[in-house]
Amino acid sequence: MSVSAVAADRSVCAPLPVLGRDVRVPLVTGGEVDYAALDYAASAPALQRVWDDVAAYAPYYGSVHRGAGYLSQLSTDLFENSRRTIEEFLGCGAEDQVIFTRSTTDSLNLLASVLPQDTRVFVFETEHHASLLPWEQRTDVAVTYLNAPRTPQQAVDTLEKALAEREPYGPALVCVTGASNVTGELWPVRELAAAAHAHGARIVLDAAQLAPHHPVDIAELDVDWVAFSGHKLYAPFGAGVLAGRADWLQDAAPYLAGGGASRKVSRRADGGVDVEWHTTAARHEAGSPNVIGAYAIASACRALSEAGFEGLIAREQALVTRVREGLAEVPEVNVLSLFGDDAARVGVLSFVVEGWNSSHFAAALSAEYGIGVRDGLFCAHPLVRTLLGSEPQEPGECGAPDSAPGERSLNAIRVSFGAGTPDEHVDRFVRAVKELVTEGARWNYRTEAGRCVPAV
Repeated sequence: MSVSAVAADRSVCAPLPVLGRDVRVPLVTGGEVDYAALDYAASAPALQRVWDDVAAYAPYYGSVHRGAGYLSQLSTDLFENSRRTIEEFLGCGAEDQVIFTRSTTDSLNLLASVLPQDTRVFVFETEHHASLLPWEQRTDVAVTYLNAPRTPQQAVDTLEKALAEREPYGPALVCVTGASNVTGELWPVRELAAAAHAHGARIVLDAAQLAPHHPVDIAELDVDWVAFSGHKLYAPFGAGVLAGRADWLQDAAPYLAGGGASRKVSRRADGGVDVEWHTTAARHEAGSPNVIGAYAIASACRALSEAGFEGLIAREQALVTRVREGLAEVPEVNVLSLFGDDAARVGVLSFVVEGWNSSHFAAALSAEYGIGVRDGLFCAHPLVRTLLGSEPQEPGECGAPDSAPGERSLNAIRVSFGAGTPDEHVDRFVRAVKELVTEGARWNYRTEAGRCVPAV
């Protein structure tokens, strides 16, 4: 089905029910309005289906793996079945492992901790900090930061060249995002994976922004690992996933030392202890696991799969088109992009407005229209600074006073949406942008604790 067909027939693919869809928020100008949550890239609202599943399980909550009681056994089955659901969602192979973590950041820090000594890591400067920074924590690992590419092919060529020139020729890892958390643009994951493997390197996919919008199949994409977070996949609670090859995970010391990761612990004659660690996913899941978080992720995986990504993608692309076409009608708005206007993207767009500081603009969207977006550098500072360039924009009335001199205005506005976004929220956003640019804010704002807020 074409995007235009979906746009014409909203009944074909309605937004999925999410929590908060009926929340009313006050406006500084008076009255209330339904809150328009357009910050999915930070945390997507939980699907109602996921929340209902978690609520139904909550009375049966129990410790996992080592409890003899009925509820413990029930929880253990649910926890391990959740792992299998996620394996199926990601297309994992029989030898792959799915490890439950706290988030994408935690997953990539876990992977960084198991890298063989003297591994060379290659990462584009365009990455989110979750995939840009963990590798620096290892003093015995070398990191090569690659400049921001301006086309998908340039990304592949840049990686090919860097891998071909690496010395010495030892273990190597490429880390790349599937969809940018700043521009929403899709990266050429299959091609980058092919380049990595052609040069004897492995590749990990940061799918935090990709998995909520597109199918992620480890075998089809030919990646070695995938990392993502539940809170971006329409699941509540603090849980994440690292899935993929088991060998480096099995060969390394546990990410955390403690109960659950150990199979056997015994005292030695010299007074110390000997430890036999698990070789399964449990090796890196020490402590009592977040069984509800794992179950919530599995529930979200089932809900998205059953809804069908084809319809979800088509509807989201219709919303992307409406936003892009609406913003294009405002000359003062500059949408940020690495790969150009025609690049494929998920429902994430960042922009700046001539004559406005982005914090001021975002505050006005919230206070005067009940629209929640994100402003700042989006935990992707090198990328946003590259996209904005060195010339500061007009600071406007409100800015972050704790920024470095000359950088007060180096921030942008991000609007993001997905499977639960009603059409009205997108339409209200486009209308609000146009009104703010042409008519200005209807309220006065001031800076408080680094944030732009309505003056009272």
